[in-house]
Amino acid sequence: MANRPGLDTDTVLRAAIDIANNGGIEQVSLAALAAKLNVKTPSLYNHINGLPALRKQLSLLGMIRIREQMVDAVLGKSGSGALLAAGLAYVQFARDNPGLYDAFSSTQDFTDPELQEASSQTVGLILRILEEFAYAEEEALHIVRGFRSLVHGFASIELKNGFQIGLNRDTSLHMLLTTYLRGLEAERKVRREEQ
Repeated sequence: MANRPGLDTDTVLRAAIDIANNGGIEQVSLAALAAKLNVKTPSLYNHINGLPALRKQLSLLGMIRIREQMVDAVLGKSGSGALLAAGLAYVQFARDNPGLYDAFSSTQDFTDPELQEASSQTVGLILRILEEFAYAEEEALHIVRGFRSLVHGFASIELKNGFQIGLNRDTSLHMLLTTYLRGLEAERKVRREEQ
């Protein structure tokens, strides 16, 4: 069966991302994708291996792209400044790509090697930022877990329209992250004084 001219895997993925970002990851179906691309559903199988494979690909793309956005944000920065930039970039990615963010934040298969690797690379990015703080490995992983809880929690609440009070959300996010970072800095100071 010949592929439709102009239809390729990248085009299919871009259309799926568009559906997810505009209607939510739950709206991504093969029928919706075929309708958006003006093809018959069986034609999609020339480019994707069914809905589970498509969802995995969206999850992987989301993880890769959020890490790339965080890397771009931290270039030229270190320590607290880098961690703040990474947190702001994380939430901005979720704002700009709500469906793609949801694809990887809520539907991850932690047994999949590709998703594990992508997740490990993001954790590795934060661990590299934390090297300046000189935490032991286990401590650093606790810090990463706390950082992820903050940014994911904020992004998730915001995406679900959970912030109804008429306050600037960027100010709230900045205060949240800087308060966390001040705690890390204070704890680092205490550790230095104890040495």
